[in-house]
Amino acid sequence: MSLRVLRRAGRALAALIGVLLVVFVLLRLSGDPSYILLPPEATDQQRAAFRSHYGLDQPLAVQFIVYVGRCLHGDLGQSFSFQIPAARVVMDRLPATLELTAAALTLALIIAIPTGVLAATRRGTRYDRAVMGVVLIGQSVPTFWLGMLMILLLAVRWHLLPVSGRGTWAQLVMPATALALWLMALLARVTRSEMLEVLSQDFVRTARAKGISELGIAAWHALRNAVLPIVTVLGLQLGGLVGGAVMTETVFAWPGVGTMLLDAILKKDYPVVLAGVMVVAATFIVINLILDLLYGALDPRMRRA
Repeated sequence: MSLRVLRRAGRALAALIGVLLVVFVLLRLSGDPSYILLPPEATDQQRAAFRSHYGLDQPLAVQFIVYVGRCLHGDLGQSFSFQIPAARVVMDRLPATLELTAAALTLALIIAIPTGVLAATRRGTRYDRAVMGVVLIGQSVPTFWLGMLMILLLAVRWHLLPVSGRGTWAQLVMPATALALWLMALLARVTRSEMLEVLSQDFVRTARAKGISELGIAAWHALRNAVLPIVTVLGLQLGGLVGGAVMTETVFAWPGVGTMLLDAILKKDYPVVLAGVMVVAATFIVINLILDLLYGALDPRMRRA
């Protein structure tokens, strides 16, 4: 078990370094930040001094090696814009993003799993067709469009919820719902599909022959055997949930890592962008590592893998 954990941790570390390398190179190729952060009347000498101060005049490979070395010592760099550690800028915004992502994930799980189970047990009925219709819409509607529509109707026209901001449960409702809709639709469809496959197996027919109710079969027998593919899909889509939070935060002016990353990209604040990407990627990788290790608990056959 410990060897398996070490292998997964090694792959997670390699993935994190790979993400950092790609983002690092793309940022350096995006342009000279001195033209954004220095006033227009700055001289060539001042721009050269700026690049020299932050090590931007060194070869790209040297810059990356130096950056990784600093990261290993807990130094994620100094923000060009705020003149404070980039890690502090990210950590100040991270709780808002985690709050939004956790709310969206909870909402998706609470609604999608029971909906998918009921659709599978009522296959071919009006309820099943209605669920599949809603799932199709949920996977087709862009998150940013849904967010703007919710603002127009629920906030501007009907005055039921605040337009934007963070601090109360009412301000969380619209962004969490907009972010959760796509994942909710996907999980409901996957749950229905896996439940239909499990409900056709021999042990389910044996359970029916013993007189166990359909609800008992679905909840205690079928769902337990269908949960592993659901967890797999959930782990793969967590990255999409975090990525979708960037657009959702922008639409609803939610003060999280997403809006911070967008602002830092526009300002070419390299240390803040890299720190934000590192935190988001590390969170995603750790969550997937945990889910990967949970496979052994959900399916004993996976313990020998």
